[in-house]
Amino acid sequence: MVKVGTANGPKVSEQNSGAIFLLNKLIAMKRIVLLSLLLLSSFYLKAQEQKHTDTALFNTIFKQDSLFFSAFNEKNINRFADFLDSSLEFYHDKGGLTDKTYSVNSLKNAAANVPDLKRTLIKETMEVYPIPNYGAVQIAKHRFCHMENGKMDCGVFKFIHVWKKTEAGWKVTRIISVDH
Repeated sequence: MVKVGTANGPKVSEQNSGAIFLLNKLIAMKRIVLLSLLLLSSFYLKAQEQKHTDTALFNTIFKQDSLFFSAFNEKNINRFADFLDSSLEFYHDKGGLTDKTYSVNSLKNAAANVPDLKRTLIKETMEVYPIPNYGAVQIAKHRFCHMENGKMDCGVFKFIHVWKKTEAGWKVTRIISVDH
């Protein structure tokens, strides 16, 4: 073992000085990784916050969604139909393009054949964006569940609702339902 003298300290072996150098390098790298993770997480959180810059609009659409699908879950056909604009266009990745009449009849059919069908919004996925001089667009995922053969059968699907603010209240004018 070769001893290396230092001007201000004890003699250290070359082997030990190499280990100390590597240890200091490792500590510096860990600090860089930790700092990078902190910066990335702050950017992610900021991006999440920016999805809901209009809190009042977000809360309004969340409430409208809750009322709309409360009518759906209760199979209240008239109240459900009141949320749908007469010009409704419903785009479904399996069923194609349909309208308000078809949507209302679908709920009537569900009430008769799948009375326990329930829809739940997955709120943490919801995004709301204003559409100036019109209303808002809502993008989210929702879960539909019902009992089938004694077991709960659920599916999660993506949707977009275009909401129009009218004198009669908020109406859904466009629905896009995908990922079935």
